[in-house]
Amino acid sequence: MPHITVDARMPGIFGLFNYRPETAKPLLEFCEALLRDDTSLSRGERELIAGHASNLNASPFCANGHFAIAAAQLDDGEAIVDGVRSRSTDTAISPKMRALLDIATKVTADGKTVQDADVAKAREAGATERDVHDAVLIAAAFAMFNRYVDGLGAVVPEDPEFYKSMAAGLVSQGYAAGVRSRTDREPA
Repeated sequence: MPHITVDARMPGIFGLFNYRPETAKPLLEFCEALLRDDTSLSRGERELIAGHASNLNASPFCANGHFAIAAAQLDDGEAIVDGVRSRSTDTAISPKMRALLDIATKVTADGKTVQDADVAKAREAGATERDVHDAVLIAAAFAMFNRYVDGLGAVVPEDPEFYKSMAAGLVSQGYAAGVRSRTDREPA
């Protein structure tokens, strides 16, 4: 049960964003730039990093959501997500993605544990400096998002269809779509 009064029809971070649209807007614009701008990492790969970090942080709403968004955008997405979620070494991902997920794993635990050798391994596998930057920033940002959702006790739907539906909307419309202004909602 949420620790603050949020619209019960809006689970997870959506209810929190609706509660404070003035803070939601820059956070959603940040997600749009980080997870959807054109880079050498596909949108699905960046969502996979977000899901992975959220899974490591034991944040089910964010893990389920971002893994669903990743699965919707990656070839053989469900199998890849299942492998990353279970931390299988047999997951069919590129050496570059494996190295970036390893970096994200370290950032999630303690960013200071990322070593030159980790970055060198990612570069040797084809990662650009921007790829490394974005993997670190995604893992760091999702530490914040995960704590935001979990710290306020946001509602976590259990139905996998909720996450698939949410993913379809975000894949087609992006993060910044649908941010409601303060005047569009009832006061908290």
